[in-house]
Amino acid sequence: MKKILKFLPLAALLALIFIPLMLPSSCANTTTPPTGGPKDTIPPVIKGLNPLPGSVNVPTHKTKLEFKFNEYVVVKDLNSIYLSPPLEKAPKYRMKGKTLVVYFESDLEPNTTYTLDLTGAVADNNEGNMFPGYTLVFSTGPQIDSMLLTGIVQDCNTLKPVKGATVMLYKNPADSAVFLERPVASSKTDDWGFFCIRNIQDTVYRVYAVQDANNNNKYDPDNERIAFLDSSFRPSVRVNDSLPELMKFDMKDTALCLSRKTEIELNLFREKPSKQLIVKKERVGDRTAYITFMAPGTKIYKMRIKGVPSDRLITQFNIEKDSLEIWVNDQRKMPDTLKFQLRYDKTDTLGNLVPTNETVNLALDKKARAAAAKSSRRDIKHEDTIAVYTAKADPETVEQYGFTVEFKYPVIRDAWDSLIFRSVNPRQQEKIEKFTVTRDSTNLRRYTIMPKEKLMQGFEYFLKIPYRKFRDINGYYNDSTEVKVTLPTDEKLSTVSMNLSGVGGKRYIVDLLTEKRDKVIRSFIVDFDQTLVFPYVKAGKYCIRMTEDLNRNGIVDTGSLLEHRQPEKVKFYKLKDDTFLIDIPERAEIAQDVNMEEIFR
Repeated sequence: MKKILKFLPLAALLALIFIPLMLPSSCANTTTPPTGGPKDTIPPVIKGLNPLPGSVNVPTHKTKLEFKFNEYVVVKDLNSIYLSPPLEKAPKYRMKGKTLVVYFESDLEPNTTYTLDLTGAVADNNEGNMFPGYTLVFSTGPQIDSMLLTGIVQDCNTLKPVKGATVMLYKNPADSAVFLERPVASSKTDDWGFFCIRNIQDTVYRVYAVQDANNNNKYDPDNERIAFLDSSFRPSVRVNDSLPELMKFDMKDTALCLSRKTEIELNLFREKPSKQLIVKKERVGDRTAYITFMAPGTKIYKMRIKGVPSDRLITQFNIEKDSLEIWVNDQRKMPDTLKFQLRYDKTDTLGNLVPTNETVNLALDKKARAAAAKSSRRDIKHEDTIAVYTAKADPETVEQYGFTVEFKYPVIRDAWDSLIFRSVNPRQQEKIEKFTVTRDSTNLRRYTIMPKEKLMQGFEYFLKIPYRKFRDINGYYNDSTEVKVTLPTDEKLSTVSMNLSGVGGKRYIVDLLTEKRDKVIRSFIVDFDQTLVFPYVKAGKYCIRMTEDLNRNGIVDTGSLLEHRQPEKVKFYKLKDDTFLIDIPERAEIAQDVNMEEIFR
């Protein structure tokens, strides 16, 4: 018995050590919180509505709409609580337990069918699961309007869908209505640019779409883009809750979203500003400055810099004629402020373009003043004493675009015949090649050197610009440089060719774009039937954009609402499966037959 008692403390100690190890881990580790089970991924569900869907004779004064959910919810985006037709002020809300109460600061209109949409507005309070959306329909009169309109809003240049655009219907046929009045019905576009304006009257409408930056349901031409339908529209489809166009889909479900039918297509564009005046000026160097105008197409009657002879002034507009570059071809020290005097068409207080005299003070900024004030030799860098320029050629596009030489300042003395362009064949035999020089029509400082003979695979080409052959307005001469280029030899590259027909004397701009449509690989301007070749294309997905260049100026011109002019038409080449993307494999030669007349019909 004494032996048993002797070992009891040891046994108790062992029990204290081993018994906890034998217990389940959830009991032993008291510092780990419970997992709480699987994560909640189910979105909120509406359990009750007041008024009920389709209610009529709803009061117009102090109207409240109640949405009772099965769980606590929060409003993620107030702007997504959208009432159609909209009031002057957006709807307000408050939470009452699990009920969302929507109310209005002003009275509703009598005898009007309203829709209140919650798509993208509500999520559950805990996990943030988004409520898929719901549209409550009610009327302040004795009946519910029953027609609908569907469509898509897209960017006029890329034809990519525009999310969050406001599509607006007006009974007033005047285009001025979109500036001054709220619409009689409206809706927001979803991720696919799709919209459905439901429960509208059976009547004739003018249709617009606006990127409504200030959410006032009107068009602000200075800050917003717009689209409009050329003709009036009368809806022909009746509301039926079984229609896919009225259902709330997951925006990631491509097949369902694309299954929805659209009746109209609206292309958003930015109008040219309606007012003309100088909006920016900057003196970027001792002898160079630029002026920016609000609207393109600036008309200048005369211009001069006070104290500078007229023949010493060099100016250049950009292609849109809303930005003017200015250089002074004079070696004398320039004053800190140049007084630029011009007479141009400026918008007066009545909104009319009137020839106006204006003086613009072009003062040196701190950076330009510091550069002009360099006096000691140690402050002066090599690039401060030479005619700075760049010379380059892209192996993949040199056949089409040639070599480019661009000077930082205009050149007042040149010797293009001094350039040496030579080739070296695979046997290392050298030959002097002929070339042409063309000054860019939109940039007087940039020149294109184009070989006269076809460039050959496996050859090396060298363009040498000799020393002291060019002099800029600062009186500086150029350094020498040599540019080397060879055509790509990667056997994995592919070639795409387009056999164009139906051009019919019109002018089109044809671009090969990346999959995202954000970069132009190659571009052609065509005005007759021909075959376009896009060589040296890497494997991947591309699309081909075609623009109808009606005024033959080489750029895509925007539209005008009051002139009732749409932006120049843009189309993308579609494959047989009705998609835009061309999947180009490695080592492929792909040919496409394109009838321009059919595409733009």
